[in-house]
Amino acid sequence: MKALVLSGGSGTRLRPLTHTSAKQLVPVANKPVLFYALEDIAEAGVTEAGVIVGDSEEEIRAAVGDGSRWGLNVTYIRQARPLGLAHAVATARPWLGSDDFVMYLGDNFLLGGIVEQARQFQASPSDAQIMLAQVPDPRAFGVASLDESGRVTALEEKPEFPKSDLALVGVYFFSSKIHEAVAAIRPSARGELEITDALQWLIEGGADVQSSVVSGYWKDTGNATDMLEVNRLVLDRVEPRIDGVVDAHSEIVGRVIVAEGATVRGSRVVGPAVIGAGTEVTGSYIGPFTSIAENCAVSGSEIEYSIVLPGATIEGVRRIEASVIGRNVEITPATRAPHAHRLLLGDHSKVQISS
Repeated sequence: MKALVLSGGSGTRLRPLTHTSAKQLVPVANKPVLFYALEDIAEAGVTEAGVIVGDSEEEIRAAVGDGSRWGLNVTYIRQARPLGLAHAVATARPWLGSDDFVMYLGDNFLLGGIVEQARQFQASPSDAQIMLAQVPDPRAFGVASLDESGRVTALEEKPEFPKSDLALVGVYFFSSKIHEAVAAIRPSARGELEITDALQWLIEGGADVQSSVVSGYWKDTGNATDMLEVNRLVLDRVEPRIDGVVDAHSEIVGRVIVAEGATVRGSRVVGPAVIGAGTEVTGSYIGPFTSIAENCAVSGSEIEYSIVLPGATIEGVRRIEASVIGRNVEITPATRAPHAHRLLLGDHSKVQISS
């Protein structure tokens, strides 16, 4: 079985971070979301992975390399435009050949991996096997209806009146029969080849489409709120480790990782939290569920429940919380007079100001 990992797309919900960086490389607990997907694939025993790339191809290639660190042999497959999940399958067809494969969306986070689902698919072959999760509001997802045996009877994409609360998780197992389905469907109203349409084509043709319901945690990390929630979940499971320098005037409380090359001086760090390599924390408070990436500087500041990307500087800021701070960002205090806010913001930014 091969793996097809989707790492194209523009990441509009994570702008402005994704104006300059691939959404799949935004870190969770200082590790790109995409890396968790690759780990899941390798753990399931897959060795051949095709990575779908778009405009961020160069950045994805630089981060993932040849895949050998996960025991994978990675092939990069260029998708000219992000025209739907089924279009990605069509683009990869020459590489996929007649092999079974798992398709994994590179911005999805799935606690517990896919080992059991992969075993189920290989032990009881079907034309397709989808993973589902119960969600409170399924209108934003593809939604599945099942019979009593767990066989999929119908699929709807973002229905106004959902027939169930079972949403499609961004992991799919396919036999080569999916290629026939993809070739048979036409673009949807939004101009994309929808994988739900291809699956529905299989169902209507009498194909065997099975399902499994995720018992653990799943999240599509498509926006900042979801990123922070996944970051919290991963940090809550870290094992403490102090490889960097923590001086005698600092206090480390709980599960905290201070990476090699990081320095903490005159500060209080309350875990779970991660301080990346080369980062300097001075005279500051780092609160729970905060991950600070490599080569950052935090001085005279307080930050909690936040993600800080590489190269950022936070200096003399009283309090930051529930924030995602991009690469090489500089945050400093504003002058006290005049009483005005001075901002330099990228497209689609969101700012909350207390006035």
